[in-house]
Amino acid sequence: MDEERAARHLHAIDEVIGLAGEIGVQVWLRGGWAMDFYLGEITRDHRDVDWFAWAEDAPGLAAKLTGRGYQPLPGPPPEQQLDFGRGDVELSFALLATDGDGRVVVGGGPWKGEPWPEGMLDAEPGRLGRLRCPIISPAAQIEIKRMMPVWVPGVPRRPKDLEDVARLQAAMYERRHRQPEVRPGSRTPRS
Repeated sequence: MDEERAARHLHAIDEVIGLAGEIGVQVWLRGGWAMDFYLGEITRDHRDVDWFAWAEDAPGLAAKLTGRGYQPLPGPPPEQQLDFGRGDVELSFALLATDGDGRVVVGGGPWKGEPWPEGMLDAEPGRLGRLRCPIISPAAQIEIKRMMPVWVPGVPRRPKDLEDVARLQAAMYERRHRQPEVRPGSRTPRS
């Protein structure tokens, strides 16, 4: 694993959290880094840092990022996703909106209005070391990894996605079935 690159990515995550707080906007990690923050460990090298943000917040977010030396990168339609780079750090912000029923949907581009998984933005923040960050829910992470080849024909199912699904499922199972901690001198919980 390239530890120096991971450190630059973590610095960028911390920076994005800080600038989002400065301008009062919400962001959520998605993709591999969201999984790692949920698991509390870095599982592999990451090519980029993927985020979700509200479409209405995109102009302010873009201005802050360019003010910090990030340059816009070509990519999907800008009403769907904003991509930025600085050195070897790439940030991608998929844009969100809500529909008339209050569901979180794709904010723009060819899939505008298509719903994202229910409860996607309801997860507790994840943590890696001292760094806490909003993440999408692990159930949504699993659904997105499983469904992307269906939603976007031509996108291959990658071995890393299958590994991620297995890791997330195992972690979710463990958290659901974790025994309550019993401290010395305390009573054990009754059933």
